[in-house]
Amino acid sequence: MRTSSFAKCTTSELDLPENFETSSPTATGRHAYGAMLPVFLNDLRSNHHRELVEITLELENDAVILRNIAAASSAPNASPSSSHDAGDEEVVSSVGVGIMRSLSITSKIRKTFPWLRSMSLRSSTSSSESIAAVEDPITTARNARRMRAELERTRSNAERGLKGLRFISKSGEASDELWRKVEERFEFLAKDGLLHREDFGECIGMEDSKEFAVGIFDALARRKERKTMSKITKEELRHFWLQISTQSFDARLQIFFDMADSNEDGRITREEVQELIMLSASANKLSKLKEQAEGYAALIMEELDPENLGYIELWQLEMLLLEKDRYMNYSRQHSSTSVGWSQNMTNLKPKNKFHKIRKKLQCLALEYWRRGWILLLWLFTTSCLFTWKFYQYKNRTSFEVMSYCLPIAKGAAETLKLNMALILLPVCRNTLTWLRSTTVRKFVPFDDNINFHKMIAFAIVVGIVVHAGNHLACDFPLLVNSSPEKFSLISSDFNNKKPTYKTLLTNVEGVTGITMVTLMAISFTLATHKFRRNAVRLPPPINALTGFNAFWYSHHLLGLVYILMFIHGSFLNLAHKWYQKSTWMYISVPLLLYIAERTLRTRRSHHYAVKVLKVSVLPGNVFSLIMSKPTGFKYKSGQYIFLQCPKISPFEWHPFSITSAPGDEYLSVHIRTVGDWTQEVKILFTEDDHPPPVNCHATFGELIQIDQRGQPKLLVDGPYGAPAQDYQNFDVLLLIGLGIGATPFISILRDLLNDKRTIDELTDSNTETSKSDESFNSFTSLNVTPGRNKRSQRTTNAYFYWVTREPGSFEWFKGVMDEVAEMDHKGLIELHNYLTSVYEEGDARSTLITMIQALNHAKHGVDILSGTRVRTHFARPNWKEVFNKIASKHPYSTVGVFYCGMPVLAKELKKLSLELTHKTTTRFNFHKEYF
Repeated sequence: MRTSSFAKCTTSELDLPENFETSSPTATGRHAYGAMLPVFLNDLRSNHHRELVEITLELENDAVILRNIAAASSAPNASPSSSHDAGDEEVVSSVGVGIMRSLSITSKIRKTFPWLRSMSLRSSTSSSESIAAVEDPITTARNARRMRAELERTRSNAERGLKGLRFISKSGEASDELWRKVEERFEFLAKDGLLHREDFGECIGMEDSKEFAVGIFDALARRKERKTMSKITKEELRHFWLQISTQSFDARLQIFFDMADSNEDGRITREEVQELIMLSASANKLSKLKEQAEGYAALIMEELDPENLGYIELWQLEMLLLEKDRYMNYSRQHSSTSVGWSQNMTNLKPKNKFHKIRKKLQCLALEYWRRGWILLLWLFTTSCLFTWKFYQYKNRTSFEVMSYCLPIAKGAAETLKLNMALILLPVCRNTLTWLRSTTVRKFVPFDDNINFHKMIAFAIVVGIVVHAGNHLACDFPLLVNSSPEKFSLISSDFNNKKPTYKTLLTNVEGVTGITMVTLMAISFTLATHKFRRNAVRLPPPINALTGFNAFWYSHHLLGLVYILMFIHGSFLNLAHKWYQKSTWMYISVPLLLYIAERTLRTRRSHHYAVKVLKVSVLPGNVFSLIMSKPTGFKYKSGQYIFLQCPKISPFEWHPFSITSAPGDEYLSVHIRTVGDWTQEVKILFTEDDHPPPVNCHATFGELIQIDQRGQPKLLVDGPYGAPAQDYQNFDVLLLIGLGIGATPFISILRDLLNDKRTIDELTDSNTETSKSDESFNSFTSLNVTPGRNKRSQRTTNAYFYWVTREPGSFEWFKGVMDEVAEMDHKGLIELHNYLTSVYEEGDARSTLITMIQALNHAKHGVDILSGTRVRTHFARPNWKEVFNKIASKHPYSTVGVFYCGMPVLAKELKKLSLELTHKTTTRFNFHKEYF
């Protein structure tokens, strides 16, 4: 509801007391008209003209908003020559804003909004205080600030942009559907028709923020002048609901203010601000912020109460909300989304349906051509082998006995030989790591090696079903039940003795075949996602068959399968010449390559035995290991290593991303304790069993110096290739990590910093030695020489987005973030932290945290949540906006999008990469890693 009220007022129409004096205002005068009213009235009375002022008010729901104050154009007795100059009008307007914002609410408005009566009553003061306010320069200064703040809001219509302080939903709408849910919860929670104060949060949908909801309850109860209210009826709940679900920002702001204003004096002190901070911190589960509530309350008072009066009022809290974005703009470029990006995104929208289809096909071809030709080659090869073997056996005399069952079984067997050879190649990690550094990477999608491995495994399962199924259910029965005349055609293949069904199953070929199928069924079943991730809940002791260990050990049964496969292929009933027994031809080379890889891995791991130098226990069940760098150990940023601790298990190897940079003198990894092995490693390296037993467990963030005597042995195998290692091939980097998925990108950030440090040192050295043109040319040629500097030149910008639920996670890489903030003066690296456990910006539960964050970052340059110079955002990023802005800033560039985290987000990021690639001139190449 909006209604405008126009009024023309003169000094005689202000309904002043008879004995009102300009130099000594009464208490009523000060409360109703403000400290500057006597001066304003004296100025009006000294004027012989009876001037009118036109005031425009607007009612918006339960708020009264001043829209305009101006001299009335149609004032009585006003001559055209009696107009004011611009300066006088500004003074009148400025003072008028202060007056009108201080005027008493009319009786009609009070009847409409009864809660406003308490506001006016609570702000009345004594006559002596009014006189002191006029004479006190401190109070006068605050009133002047108030006038300026309110005038600024009126002039800019800034109230339209205030969208925060939502108590209920994102839109703030009190829909009937939402209220029906509240009614249902009321019926469930209420006792004898009354809802208890402690159940208010759960009833309105704030079950995760019950303390904050109780604060809202108490604030609304005080409006009803029932300070000790502990239960409410359904009607009272409806009344409360309407107030907190209102779309008016001013009404929501008043509720938020009243939550802190427990004594209802219209002022909130530092202690009351501190209490509200603790409520907000509790709602967002920020224990660290709760501990520092006193300091942040002092920070707010320092900003809003420069006169040191010891309290702040509603308008000051509103001013802080209004100017939050201004505080945010003080943040460095790497901690907030860059502004001023060029908007030269091209309009590549297809003109018609034909162009749209062609564009879509181009998109698919560009994204999948490497996968496509590999897949087509594999399908073509398997089809050719199946067809060749099928027709080979179809033309034999055995076809007369066993019909089409035999050629189908033999065709499937031929594809099995090929696939059993191919399935080894994607797990030859050393070979793949080497191939990644060659031009082969342009044609082969090495990032999909595990997917290819799984696809081949599925094809093997299909081949086994077709091959073994045809033997057991089709050609074996046909052979056993064949007539003597037909069997005589192939009797020489069976030593002229017709076999029985039992004989076919118990001979060498049958036993090896059944054994292979059994072992592969066990291995493949335990390798499925649910078994490997321990998602299948089985009763003990069968539950030991699930989890990573079961997958790891059962996969080694496949070594026995390959031995049996050689034997099985050597005792074929229908093939007698050596070149017809082709199993060894398929699997010999891949198997030898794999054996060589495992041998190299074993020998190298003993050579790369490392010493643990430091251990740091971090929040979120994470600890870091800083190890000595083995001699000759070279790696690239983004790669990973395998770790083995023989004291825990002599067989288990576990992969971890390297978080140190190639130029560092040490090797570091960050490990999250999510299983038995990682938990045992943490206990082994963080508990000190050697004398003197001072502190057995590491405290938060504490570095533990490991005693090298009797230290557990730790073996390293690697490094191995990963998608992120090719980051230097892109103009721009978009690095996205979820939780512990940030680890592979920390090494990249370190590497970029090391490159930048090297270039800066060369620049400084060159500047000191010579400033001539000749020297400059020499320096330029030095920068483009082969090596790190040449490699790093293509990557011009990097954007790192880290999304996590644990606020303590930012402690993991605090040093790297601070180093980026310190060194990256040109804003080449942008860091964005997102904390999803905090309610999104605009929610009332996170509003105060947002204000504190903005103030602290503007004043001290430190984020209150991460403890770094990188500002933390709340909730999840708007990925579409992120991609659009990067495309906007970097036209005609190639952006490498590297993601490490859960598979769910990968689909959205991949879709955006494809969409923006074909809607803009920027090309996005998406790469993913899962953990």
